[in-house]
Parts: sequence; C-alpha cells; structure tokens
Amino acid sequence: MSRTLHGDPQSRAQRYYFFAERAARKIPDVPADTPVREIAKVGVLGAGTMGGGISMAFANAGLQVQIVEQSREALARGLATVRRNYERSASRGRFTHDEVEERIGLLRAGTDRDALAECDLVIEAVFEDMELKKKVFAGLDRIVKPGALLATNTSYLDVNEIAGETGRPEDVVGMHFFSPANVMKLVEVVRGEKSAPDAIATAMSISRTIAKVPVLVGVCHGFVGNRMLFQRRLQADRLVLEGALPWDIDRVLYDFGMPMGPFRMSDLAGLDVGWNAATSSSSTLREMLCELDRRGQKTGRGYYVYDSATRAAAPDPEVLDLARELAERLGIEQREIDDEEILNRCLLSSVNEGAKILEEGIAVRASDIDVIWINGYGWPVYRGGPMFWADEFGLDKIVDILDDYAARFDPDQWQAAPLLRATAAAGGRLSG
Repeated sequence: MSRTLHGDPQSRAQRYYFFAERAARKIPDVPADTPVREIAKVGVLGAGTMGGGISMAFANAGLQVQIVEQSREALARGLATVRRNYERSASRGRFTHDEVEERIGLLRAGTDRDALAECDLVIEAVFEDMELKKKVFAGLDRIVKPGALLATNTSYLDVNEIAGETGRPEDVVGMHFFSPANVMKLVEVVRGEKSAPDAIATAMSISRTIAKVPVLVGVCHGFVGNRMLFQRRLQADRLVLEGALPWDIDRVLYDFGMPMGPFRMSDLAGLDVGWNAATSSSSTLREMLCELDRRGQKTGRGYYVYDSATRAAAPDPEVLDLARELAERLGIEQREIDDEEILNRCLLSSVNEGAKILEEGIAVRASDIDVIWINGYGWPVYRGGPMFWADEFGLDKIVDILDDYAARFDPDQWQAAPLLRATAAAGGRLSG
C-alpha cells in the first residue's frame, strides 16, 4: 500500500512542492550568508485594501508599523477596516481580544510622510499608476533615511523605472503582495537592474519573518504570476466569444482544482477595477457589463446574478446575449466547445508563457513558477504547479496541441516557446 501511495501522482506532486518551496529561497548570485539589513520599523504608504493588509501582516509578526495616508478620511476608513478584520478573526477564535489590541497597538498612523523618515523598510501601496508611483518614490528618496529598503507593491509596473526616480536604486525592490495581504502567503520579490544583493536578501528574509513565501522574480510586465494569468484570461474571454459559456469555463477550472474560475473571480474582485467610464467603448464583454452597471457581486450582477440574501451565484442569459452581440460585431463565429478544449486553452496558454519566462530569466527555475501559482493563485498543490503539471501531462503532447491551435487559431498566440519545444524534443522536463 505504501509503495502504491508513494507512486501516486498526487503524492509525487506534493513531494515535489515540498522541495520546490525550499529551493525558492536559494538565489544563485545572492549567497545564503549575504548580510541582511535590520528591520525594526516598517512604513506603509497607503491604508487601502493592500496597505491595510500589508500593515496587518507586519503587526502580526510583532513589528512596529507607521501607516501614512493622503487624507484623514481615507486613513480613518483604512484603520476601521483593519480593526474589523482583526475583530472578525477574533470572533472565529484565531486571536484573543487582547492579541487584537496588541496588534493594533503596533500601528501608528497619520497623514505626514515625514513620519516615514526613520523607518527601516517603506512599502508603497498606492494606486497602480506609474506617474503616481514615480512621484511617491521621488518624495520617499528625500524623506527616508539612508540604508532603508524602499519597496513598491506594484503588480505589473516596471520597477526599474520607479527606482530611477531615486538617487539610490540599489535600495529599491518590488514586494508584490497578494490580496488580502494579511492572509495570502505569496510575495513576489522583484529584483531591479540595480537592486543590491543585500536588498534582495533583506526582502526575502523579512517576507519569511512575516510568515510569507517569497519568490524572486525579474522585471517584466506582470512579473511571473500575473503575466501567466493574463494569458489564461485572454483565452477565457476569447472562448466566451467563440461560444463557450462563462459558467462552463468556471466549472472546468474548478473541477480541475482551482478555488474558482476566472469569471467568478472577476465578479468577486469587481469588474470595474481598472475600468474607466469615460473611455469605455463596449469593445469587450467586461466593458459592456460595466456600462450596464453589472460590476460583480457588489452590485448583485456581473457575469452572474447574485441572490441578495445568500449571495448565491446563478447564470444569467443576458450575458450570453451580450457575448453573441459582441462576437457578431467582431466577426467571430460561435460554436460548441467541449470541456477538453476549455481546459487546454486556459492552462496551456499559461504553461507556454511560463516557458518564455524561464527562457528570459524572469524566474530562476521552473519550480519557482510553481511555488508562485500554488501560493498566489490557488493552483492545487496536489497537481504540483503548472510547470510540474505540464511535465506530467507530457511536453511532446503539449507541443502537438499548441501546433494544432497555431494552425486553427492565432499562429502568433499559439507559437510554442523555443524552450518548451526543445525540452520536449530532448525528452526532458521543465521542472527538473
């Protein structure tokens, strides 16, 4: 029996992940004995969803946190949310009420950025806008003491461009937390061109101190996780225009082991995140939904319609009407699409992008990509991560499918990554 279990695919995947998480700590050009900077006081710029969650993560580890917001109103809202989150955890038995007060007691808050002057680490968690972030870092450069670590929580933007606004780019890194930051375990530590080895070592170390799983990544749009997620979302949206039902796509990915599908996830996050009413032109299904005030669970209608009392989601035929209208306008012929094609197009698009990320050196190793997807995107650990899963699926089979899709659909979109094709031809594995 034990021999059978040992050879079981789920057992292999979980043993692989055990070692993958530990391997992610090893950075070839940053030795384990690299000195780390002392972090006693942390500054967080922004008290919104991300800033509040990041502040809680550091307070939970017993570190003093200085929160700075633009206005007293925004600060009050942010602190009220932090307290609500702590009290909700206490009501579920995770903390005692004394522990809640102890953690809140570690938070200092105000609207004067000069309060960040003596922080050892300052994390920017403002709106995802390049010009705003550059302005913030130029200001922090003038305020924060020499030797402090400056981190941006950007999820997509160029860390090198942000660091270039300072006179100390060697002290700048990305620390991409995932929402809710007080719960989600992943931190993508983004190394800029000029990030110093001790800055990288410190970001990795402090992330582990606050019980996160840090993974080093390089600079590109979306880094590792979001860059791969974008490809999956591109296919999910395209599949709907081609005739697949949004709830069928969600069901297929849920049955695979994901916590929820892309359309349920969008409804939960809010379809209007990043949407601008002034520039919206009905060019995507998401824009059309937002224009109809269907903005997700918070408005009771998005891709799904939600019960006002239970929040239970139900399919809505109106969404299919909108998809058909858009498909007709774009000249896309709709057809029946089976579950196998849904799964392959959603997963293999991400796997292929992962191979490109490896080729470019954005990730150190394939197993790092798997650690990112398990801890940040809900990939089931018993499937080992997308790169391990691809190896188990068969790289030669994947290349054949990609070649078929390149012939049937968009040849540029489905061109197999050279690393993927070469590894398949050699009978190798991406994940080692």
